[in-house]
Amino acid sequence: MKLSIFAALTLAALTSVAHADEDKVRETTKAEADAFNARLYAGAPADKVHACFVRHYDAEHLARHPKQKVASMKLLISAETDKEDKQLHNSFRLGFRYRHRSGDFDSSGSCGSHAVLLSQGDEVRMGCGVDCEGGGIEVALSKDNKSAIIRLEQVRVWQNNKPDDEAEQSLVAGADDKIFRLDRTDTSECASLVTDRKELAALRHK
Repeated sequence: MKLSIFAALTLAALTSVAHADEDKVRETTKAEADAFNARLYAGAPADKVHACFVRHYDAEHLARHPKQKVASMKLLISAETDKEDKQLHNSFRLGFRYRHRSGDFDSSGSCGSHAVLLSQGDEVRMGCGVDCEGGGIEVALSKDNKSAIIRLEQVRVWQNNKPDDEAEQSLVAGADDKIFRLDRTDTSECASLVTDRKELAALRHK
């Protein structure tokens, strides 16, 4: 029940973002969701899988985007088959560094079991949210599946893995921080986002 409510909230949130006369969204069918997951994880997902996307923005890029606050970003998308409903449920972990601030910042949350499909252009986006109205991100894929396209308006983040009120902040979209294109890479590149020892070991040995 919790996940179905989350899916409905995600769909409603994405619908409010889309233009009323242009992009309309609907929840994907199981076949469409399976196809998206196969693209995301570069093959039919097993019981537990990961996909890692990374981008380090160089000086030339940042010079062209002077208002961009983010200097680098990592995205780890994970999926695990639920033992009860037998469905694959996605989650995300996001890590980044600011351009003019020190420290590592991170966020995480659930992506539910279904993505949404935009009627214009047939782009599939997976909505991921942070608990307690912490905002979230949308994740799409490039046509060649080699990059993840991240869209955000606001997402709650924590500094240096400190999930407490004092360390809690938000990454808010600005003129140059609404859309990020990250490149697919080896899952070991996202090891810094994982705190569970068993999962970390598995990630590094894939």
